[in-house]
Amino acid sequence: MRQNSVRKEGTRRRVPHASDHGWDGAHEDAAGPGKPAPSGAEPPRGSRGHRRGRGAGDGGRPPRRKRRVLRWSATILSVLILGTAGAGYLYYQHLNDNLETDDLNLGEHRAPAPTPNAAGQTPLNILLIGSDARDSKANQKLGGAKDTFGSPPLADVQMLLHLSADRSNMSVVSMPRDTLLQIPKCTDPDDGKVYPQTGPRNMTNESLGRGGPGCTVATWEKLTNIHINHFMMVDFSGVVSMADAIGGVPVCVDRNIHSRDSQGHGSGLKLKKGTTEVKGKQALQWLRTRYGFEGGTDISRAKAQHMYMNALVRKLRENTGLSSPNQLRKLAEEATSALKVDDGLGTIKKLYDLGNELKKVSPSRTTMTTMPFDYAGARVVPKPGDAEQLFRLVRDDIPLDGKGVKKPAKEMASDDPAADDDEIAVQVQNGTRTDAEPPVSGRAATVAQLLAGKGFKKATPDAATALTEERTLVRYPSKDLEGDAQRVAKSLGLPLSSAKKSTDVSGVTLVVGADWREGERPPKPKKKDDSTPDSADALSGSDKKACMKVDPNFSW
Repeated sequence: MRQNSVRKEGTRRRVPHASDHGWDGAHEDAAGPGKPAPSGAEPPRGSRGHRRGRGAGDGGRPPRRKRRVLRWSATILSVLILGTAGAGYLYYQHLNDNLETDDLNLGEHRAPAPTPNAAGQTPLNILLIGSDARDSKANQKLGGAKDTFGSPPLADVQMLLHLSADRSNMSVVSMPRDTLLQIPKCTDPDDGKVYPQTGPRNMTNESLGRGGPGCTVATWEKLTNIHINHFMMVDFSGVVSMADAIGGVPVCVDRNIHSRDSQGHGSGLKLKKGTTEVKGKQALQWLRTRYGFEGGTDISRAKAQHMYMNALVRKLRENTGLSSPNQLRKLAEEATSALKVDDGLGTIKKLYDLGNELKKVSPSRTTMTTMPFDYAGARVVPKPGDAEQLFRLVRDDIPLDGKGVKKPAKEMASDDPAADDDEIAVQVQNGTRTDAEPPVSGRAATVAQLLAGKGFKKATPDAATALTEERTLVRYPSKDLEGDAQRVAKSLGLPLSSAKKSTDVSGVTLVVGADWREGERPPKPKKKDDSTPDSADALSGSDKKACMKVDPNFSW
């Protein structure tokens, strides 16, 4: 059971709208982008961790669910600290006890793990979550909105960090908290409560209150089909304590700003034109500000968060403000106390190892993006075409900065000889469902008949499974079936690269994708466009000149 994070039904209160009191602060409600505010490694399932050493003997301290990740800072923090803190095993164990852990994925669907590259390397995908939890006095004071104390937390910041397989580049994709989507069925391992799948237009930030961060992970995997290895989460008080520990982060505005209007809306951020080192409560205000930045939307806030993260990482790499062992120890304390992580990252050693991987990437190869979107009233939805393009680039481990994109390697036939066609058992699954269209009824049976007509007499449809797959592919579980899978692909005119190894299947499995909703042969693959969509609003981690534009109505 998770200490300090079990949400009992008898104490749960819902606010009028789940997004009305998020990272915007007491009056920065989620009226929607540009709208005025209204007046009113993976662990086994069921092995949810807990915060160690934070029980009744902690002097009666209020629960601390300190996490809120606007950056991968805490991982890199751990890297900087461990080598220098030097207090031996007891200190190491103390830091371990600071960490709180939770289950990685509370849903029923897992996206396929990526195929290793030629060197046997695989990418890492880490979901960074910022919680608006107001479950302690510290969080309540910083978060405002007293009527939401104890309510289910909202995942008001969600960023997917992708570390390339060769560790040469890093990409970050933000999802606006106002995004409308379908949240999958999630089960809370603490009490076994089942949260059923929602309709297609629920706010993404509500996923955190449906069992914990593992439901937010499940929501991302369902939407993107990107395999997520870890999550890291931090809340209001975590942001303040960590910003204090590193001595502040430089941010820039193009004119004086005061994020407060005549009705009291705004974060309260007040800065002069130019660059300012923000820390503590001011750092939190920067990260929460929507009113005052040009556009006044959640998208503007995401851009400000990207600038903050980039500046933070540059400062950590340069060791600016971290000149003494005491400062590093303080940073270690704040970083480990501020985080909730999945069980796979639940020790200092694991965080240290992850940090060593992250620090291999220079800021110049770090790219921050926002999920392309279209407006749906006051909210947003993933932009057809562009959003999937961005997700595909991450899935396929293609750098978002456009550098080092390699030409497709010549396809290599498997050295595993294929069996005779009539001896190859093929299961056919229907993956024709898309966000906009339902699956084609009976498609698996139709294609199984086509295969049988080509000599694959053991082709059978899987009528019980309906997947979402953009392109038709053939999955196989082990090397000894690679040749059979390639033979099936070749018979349909598919490239050999469409045969993918996957632990999600037990035999050769043809997944009929959305590209083959009709006809007797799948369409020939189009030449891939591996460029990052302009609508993703990419920002380089090395851009030191980035400056937020201020709405003149909020200048002073």
